[in-house]
Amino acid sequence: MNERSAPLAGSERSAAPGARNIGPLDASTPVEATLVLRRRAELPSELVTGPQTLSPDELAARYGADPADVELVRRVLEPYGLRVTEVQAGPRRLKVSGTAEAHGSAFGVRLSRAASPDPAAPGREVEHRHREGALSLPAELDGVVTAVLGLDDRPQARPHLRAVSDAAQASGQTSYTPPQLATAYGFPEGTDGTGQTLAILELGGGVGTADLKQYFSGLGLNVPQVTTVGVDGGASTPGKDQNADGEVMLDVEVAGALAPGAHQMVYFAPNTDAGFLDALTTAVHATPTPTAVSISWGGPENQWTAQARTAFDDALADAAALGVTVTAAAGDNGSTDNSPDGKPHTDFPASSPHVLACGGTSLQADPSSGAIRSEAVWNDGTQGGATGGGVSAVFALPSWQQQAGVPAASASAGGRGVPDVSADADPATGYAVRVDGQNMVIGGTSAVAPLWAALICRLAQSLGHSFGLIQPALYAGVTPGHTTAGFRDITSGSNGAYQAGPGWDPCTGLGSPDGTALLAALRAAGSTGSGGSTGSGGSGATGSGTQAGSGGSATPSGRPGPGDAQG
Repeated sequence: MNERSAPLAGSERSAAPGARNIGPLDASTPVEATLVLRRRAELPSELVTGPQTLSPDELAARYGADPADVELVRRVLEPYGLRVTEVQAGPRRLKVSGTAEAHGSAFGVRLSRAASPDPAAPGREVEHRHREGALSLPAELDGVVTAVLGLDDRPQARPHLRAVSDAAQASGQTSYTPPQLATAYGFPEGTDGTGQTLAILELGGGVGTADLKQYFSGLGLNVPQVTTVGVDGGASTPGKDQNADGEVMLDVEVAGALAPGAHQMVYFAPNTDAGFLDALTTAVHATPTPTAVSISWGGPENQWTAQARTAFDDALADAAALGVTVTAAAGDNGSTDNSPDGKPHTDFPASSPHVLACGGTSLQADPSSGAIRSEAVWNDGTQGGATGGGVSAVFALPSWQQQAGVPAASASAGGRGVPDVSADADPATGYAVRVDGQNMVIGGTSAVAPLWAALICRLAQSLGHSFGLIQPALYAGVTPGHTTAGFRDITSGSNGAYQAGPGWDPCTGLGSPDGTALLAALRAAGSTGSGGSTGSGGSGATGSGTQAGSGGSATPSGRPGPGDAQG
């Protein structure tokens, strides 16, 4: 065994917030880690921005893991007592299993046991493996392995939702069903998402089939086709945690009511950096390739290791190259993103330039006609909270956002403005849903991500192609202080450090959707594209729990011509 080692860049990890040590980790404890390998060739930026797309097989063959690198990892790690148990060439992801002692020897880490506050369940702790400091690699793997995730399996993300109290509901406060919001936001008539696949990532909770039947029956809709998929031992487990179930049912019911013809694939994974990444790559590389992926979980950029953040962002770039649009909630804790230093922070993965970041508003509309009376930045509804938004400290200003009027970044490496788009998120004007046998009203930017994912599916159905990275098309021609075609400009309110105003702003982005106008703008800009997204998907997942209903699947084929336009 070669004892030489090299530091793994970006692997430095601080103590988990609020963690308490509960003792050493037994050396014989089985541990599974996710290793991310370098690309065999750099992914060209024009494949990320479109309009051309790749199939999963093409992506794996050109820009996935080199088989020689995979064999090198096997050869180098075997003497440490570590086995490569799964290889995903496209997402460049390996599963490596062995004892805690073997991992510690190979990666220069000492693992302990800790208990930390569970971000998905306030007031509850979760026990997990814990580490601090940096990792190292056997010298032969320096530059070959770019991330080692999952050794520390602390909770990585929190759901971005806020439920309304029973007292607030009894007071008769405002709420909307998703179809009422579809009317208010002008979702294109004659579309329902048929032929599209809409994927949803979940890090806890489960899908209640009885609730779905009763909920959609009450809306006069068929139950959409929903398939649950387990990743890394995750599974749909409804009825154990209403808060986690609330996130899942909010996502599924909003997406299903707004795009009832789409086939939903709901991926359940452990709430760890490895589980989150593995869920994303499994969803993105699946067959058929999804039109959209909705993510309602996240955490402050600075609470991710640089290696995990980079690996996740690279996977999001893959999604764009495959023709997949990823929507993500911008957070529910205002401009600080609940960071203890009280300074502005953006939420990741929403801060990735490869994600359509979704902020929140407070909507006053006529439920019967859909006529909007007013719409402002969501801040301090009856349950507290405010939309996330701001300027990334780690992701540079994208070319398509350079003319939008994004404020200067606080860090030289940053600049990407968040969010891109918005919609109703205030729990005081929240979404009527059903969770664990109860009718509830839930708000938060968690609801905005599936709303926009459903709209993307309906736009794709109408235009006959998926979009991948849709921001270049949305921002085309944008100028500071001016409303963008297809959007309702939100000009009043703040999320703390930032104030809304005409044009793009760090509270609500370009604004909330006018779906019919947005469809017309995309069609007028040109909708020719090339490429396709057929091919085999990822294999480390098990499917279960399919409900029959309307929907189906489709093969995306390119994206709009303005995908190359710069804002």
